[in-house]
Amino acid sequence: MLQTWFLVTVSVAYLAVLFAIAFYGDRRADAGRSIVGRGTIYALSLAVYATSWTYYGSVGRAASTGVSYLSIYLGPTIMLALGWLVLRRIIHISHRHRITSLADFVSARYGRSARLGGLVAAIAVVGVVPYIALQLKAVSTTFEIIRRAPAITPSSSLGQVPVLEDTALYVALLLAGFTILFGTRHLDATERHEGMVTAIAFESVVKLVAFVAAGIAVTWGLYDGFGDLFGQAWTAGHTELFTLGDSTGTWVWLNVLSLFAIVLLPRQWQVGVVENVDERHVKQAMWMTPLYMLLISVFVLPIAAAGLLRFGDGAEADTFVLTVPMAAGMDALALLVFVGGLSAATGMIIVETVALSTMVSNSIVVPMLLRRGYPGRLARLILVTRRLSIVFVMLLGYAYFRLAGESAALVSMGLVSFAAVAQFAPAILGGLFWKGGTRDGVVVGLVAGFGVWTYTLLLPNFAATGWVPTAFLEHGPFGISALRPEHLLGVNGMDNISHGMFWSMLVNAGCYVVVSLLGRPQAREQAQAVLFVDALDDPSRPRLWRSRVPVCALHDVLARSLGRRAAAKALGPVDPTSTKDADPELVHHVETVLTGAVGAASARIMLTSVAGEEQLGVEEVMEMLDEASQVAALEERHRLARELHDSVSQALFSMTLHTRAVELALQKQGGDPDGPVARGITSLRGLTQDALAEMRASLFQLRPDGLREDGLAEAIRKQSAAIASREGVVIAVEAPGYRLGLDDRAESELFRVVQEAVHNAVKHASPRRIAITLREEGDGVVIEVADDGVGFDPAAARAHGMGLVSMRERMKRIGGGLVIDSGPAGSTVRAVLPPATAGARR
Repeated sequence: MLQTWFLVTVSVAYLAVLFAIAFYGDRRADAGRSIVGRGTIYALSLAVYATSWTYYGSVGRAASTGVSYLSIYLGPTIMLALGWLVLRRIIHISHRHRITSLADFVSARYGRSARLGGLVAAIAVVGVVPYIALQLKAVSTTFEIIRRAPAITPSSSLGQVPVLEDTALYVALLLAGFTILFGTRHLDATERHEGMVTAIAFESVVKLVAFVAAGIAVTWGLYDGFGDLFGQAWTAGHTELFTLGDSTGTWVWLNVLSLFAIVLLPRQWQVGVVENVDERHVKQAMWMTPLYMLLISVFVLPIAAAGLLRFGDGAEADTFVLTVPMAAGMDALALLVFVGGLSAATGMIIVETVALSTMVSNSIVVPMLLRRGYPGRLARLILVTRRLSIVFVMLLGYAYFRLAGESAALVSMGLVSFAAVAQFAPAILGGLFWKGGTRDGVVVGLVAGFGVWTYTLLLPNFAATGWVPTAFLEHGPFGISALRPEHLLGVNGMDNISHGMFWSMLVNAGCYVVVSLLGRPQAREQAQAVLFVDALDDPSRPRLWRSRVPVCALHDVLARSLGRRAAAKALGPVDPTSTKDADPELVHHVETVLTGAVGAASARIMLTSVAGEEQLGVEEVMEMLDEASQVAALEERHRLARELHDSVSQALFSMTLHTRAVELALQKQGGDPDGPVARGITSLRGLTQDALAEMRASLFQLRPDGLREDGLAEAIRKQSAAIASREGVVIAVEAPGYRLGLDDRAESELFRVVQEAVHNAVKHASPRRIAITLREEGDGVVIEVADDGVGFDPAAARAHGMGLVSMRERMKRIGGGLVIDSGPAGSTVRAVLPPATAGARR
């Protein structure tokens, strides 16, 4: 028998282990030795998707509907298989613009609308509260069941525990404290929480081990394997286990729900997008996270079968994972299962509340304060707001659990929340792939879709608690049967989740498309649409700031939001007291930093307050037209690069192959290899190869996204091939075959330094050979460009140009240095990016 004090001690000890792991992860991050820079940690953190609903509820679903429980896992697998198309695009955009929440993303895409961001945040909070209640219910229920061992007590007969004796309340308060410690310690422009992510990855391992251990013990400890277990279940009449209990329509809708949920649930957005440190980790998650789902799903059906055989059809299947080992006297395994369930629930709650607190702060509270002219410093206020939001959301989830959770199964509560966040899908997917979507279309679609979700899914949940009369469900409001929440407009034959999803998504997507087509996006929306839809094609960003703003004003805005130390760091070498007008690049940089701290809409409001954007006059309209022409030019460059590749580049490649084939045919037929025909063909092949290399290098320069897509090493190779072909000089490149973990700015500056050094050597030194070496030294990066041409005096050259000043300035901007060594035998330009600043590692 497991004593209550022992269970409490184990639970607190487990939370203490989480605390220690998170503390260790943060310490490693502060020391510059991050743990989360590995794809394995990222893939495991995505497994926060597997909450107590997956852990307990999937067995309950399998017991009643058979193999249809697999939809919980198939949807995420499909989405992650498409990860390079959807998830990578979202991560790419969020990293570039420092977007730190789902609400910020939607707001930024549709013209940085503060009201739209607030609407998304409010819907997320309301929609996810039932899911948080689900986790608290799982913890409370399983605690009460296991502490009554060896007796198996159904949760329906437990009764409602007094508030002050309720495990769920103390778990909620403990987790609120943990989340505040590791989710809102300080205001960070990147909003990453490496300690928290490390703890979540650990929890993913714990719940997988616990669930698989329970499955193995049941399958081979209580029975003689799958054949024996399933054979007995079939003989006992539990044939529903081996069928797709749901209709085809329900099966499809459940897959759609889980497909959206793996990205659009706030916690999934937090770990999948905000906490991602390297886009390449998506590749590992594309196979590793689905493998995790497969492993945790293998024993769902065996545990469900064992539970039905032992307890019968009327038993509470949601608790089979725990009660089957308890009934078999496996106390140690039951304790491990309880810890696994605690892990599944706490991981979800921690990340969900961090994500929601960021949305509430950035998209509701801060914009409201700024519109009312709040005069004080925001940095501390934002932290306090987020901490209070965490406590508020946690207590809101507990209140929902106390009032409504007792009447609903785990699966139904989870699906209601899945359907709520699915309302964001039209706005997100439309914003990624359709430039015609408008803010008005999103607002109307979200309001209408969420209204239908409330009417068809949330109200029926409340009816089960007695808050809404059952007559409302059976006969509709005022006795109008066509308005029955679960049979809207007379639609029958669908379960309540499929019915609610069908109507809410139809209304939501329909309103989004129709209103967008009938209206016209504003100039700012059009600019943002280009940035989002063409995110993988165009690294540039049109500037929409048309007013002058002094550098000192930008510093004051940063200091107000982040504190003076962070503000000085953000401005870098720029004098914070300067009264000169800031250039557009600096204004954009400040806006990006602010976006990471206070959200896209709030950043726009704050900069507008100091830049004083006014109604557009003739000059402003002309500037906007110029900006639009720049956007169009970028699009045209990308189109031209694509068409040149499809026509000229492929034609040259084909010519190279054909000339080589003619060479071989001539040799085979006994032609003179040194004759004029053979020499002519060889010369022609050399010309086409050179032209092909030149064309590919030109396409690389023409493509706006070349450096970003190829990485620094490959970009240097392509650039060098073009220069070598054009100038007739041998250029050897020695560089890693993998992409270095540098941020976009460091890659760009280093590439330009190499480009300038090579051009200088070709122009001034008349070299026969140039050697470019790129290597990692520790966590730093070193690039050397050495030539065998005419040397020069670096001191004299500094005064007379040769691009040395420009190269030094570029290295200084990214915290590196430049060393020039020149003599009669040639020159060497050495660019060094030390470990402390290589930095901004991805």
